[in-house]
Amino acid sequence: MSSLSPSPVADCFYGIQWDPLTKLRLTAPEKVLLRSAETNPIDYTLSHPRGSAAYAKVVLKVLAEASGPSGPSSKVSHLSAPLPEEEALQMLYADPMGVAIHYAISRLCDIVVCLKEKKRGSKVCLGSTFFNREGNLIDEWRPLLRVLHLGGSGDAFAQRGAAYCLAFILMAGVPSATDRSKAINHASVEEPLTALVSWITSQLQASGSSQLTLLTPTLTALMSCPEARVRFAATGGVGYLARHLRHGTRGAKSGASVQQLYELCFCVWALTYECGADAAVRAAFARDGAVPALVDLVASAPREKVVRVALSALRSLAQCGDAPGGPPRATPGRKGATGAAFLGEMIGCGLMKYVDQMQERQWTDPDFVEDLDVLHKLLHDNFREMSRWDVYLAEVQSGSLEWGFLHTEKFFKEHAMQFEGPDGNFFVVKLLVALTASNDEEVQSIACYDIGEFVRHYPNGRAIARSLGAKDIVMKLVDHRNKEVQRHALTAVSKMMVQNWAAVH
Repeated sequence: MSSLSPSPVADCFYGIQWDPLTKLRLTAPEKVLLRSAETNPIDYTLSHPRGSAAYAKVVLKVLAEASGPSGPSSKVSHLSAPLPEEEALQMLYADPMGVAIHYAISRLCDIVVCLKEKKRGSKVCLGSTFFNREGNLIDEWRPLLRVLHLGGSGDAFAQRGAAYCLAFILMAGVPSATDRSKAINHASVEEPLTALVSWITSQLQASGSSQLTLLTPTLTALMSCPEARVRFAATGGVGYLARHLRHGTRGAKSGASVQQLYELCFCVWALTYECGADAAVRAAFARDGAVPALVDLVASAPREKVVRVALSALRSLAQCGDAPGGPPRATPGRKGATGAAFLGEMIGCGLMKYVDQMQERQWTDPDFVEDLDVLHKLLHDNFREMSRWDVYLAEVQSGSLEWGFLHTEKFFKEHAMQFEGPDGNFFVVKLLVALTASNDEEVQSIACYDIGEFVRHYPNGRAIARSLGAKDIVMKLVDHRNKEVQRHALTAVSKMMVQNWAAVH
């Protein structure tokens, strides 16, 4: 299977004898069908609708029986690298049910790959194989979900393959499916699709990259399905992807590899397809840190292919108010309200600087050049329409503070009163206090400076800062290991304590 590596015990599959494996409870015709499939090309085995359905069901039966309560030991499930043929054959005796699970998953992958590559309109397809005459998903799919929830550390190969196969089976039954060769009861896939997406998001909550290896083949496949995209976004998927992207760009030991970053970023880009028509998905992108994560990818430039897809996702978000129902490709100068909001966030994250720098280089990919040109125009047009306070607010909300004209005495003199906020709750000051705990030491320094300047220039700023806990929080940074953070924290605390800072300074 092109998307998944072979089973660690693949070299022993030819040695499987079905008669001694009584735990599988196979009938004589089922054993004959399994042996026949081993001697014939997969295309031949799947050449007729009835035969294709029968073979799929017997493979799923092997999986069901082998993964049951009296099923495998942990020997095969713990393997991470392919075994030599002799050692793989020994597993037939040491853990026959473990081998049977890997065999069933491998053959099911062969079935799915073969059927999804069939030409449109073919009599044999995923729909005809995994859905019955009434159009309902066959009950035999359930062992795939059981494999995903195997206790302990699970079986990485089996889980990866089960999730991948289940994704394509279920996508054949959604309303947007392109295969219309037979009537499908779409309701029969709703519950299993929700269960699969929930399993994926639960795995994404883990911080390690091992879970990503399990997930990315399935997740990238599901992102071609609108129904799956909406469900994934509704379960917090945008935020989980953004978090893994940030871990990868910050060089965390448990972070994603370059290929995984590309696949995760591709998933984020695919999710932007839903921003035009689905307010909940737009809200997830605005709330869950997708834009800062994408801009971090552009800034760190792990590989050109990663930067390309990150820019495409950013362009889609920048124009998502212009093209409801799809990835926006509207006239560059137009901005819907949503696109303008995302553009403000991009400006706050410093994307303009990176786009300007990239435009000075020569690129061979015309789509990449187009994305750069569109983003350059949108960002600069939007920047010209923003006041200095708008730019400052966008930067603080993005959490990506950089030294510049926004962090000067002159700026705070001119804009001190705007820190009250429209509701008088000083939410910008609250954001600055939160940013003193940033992992970026420059951000910490700037947040301390800004808090101190707010205290200086806002009437009764000291009392406001104290009421928000700023003094106690900034005081803890006075002993920070970074000398710049120390200096700015000490200065900010001094401004909070001294009545007339100008006289001292």
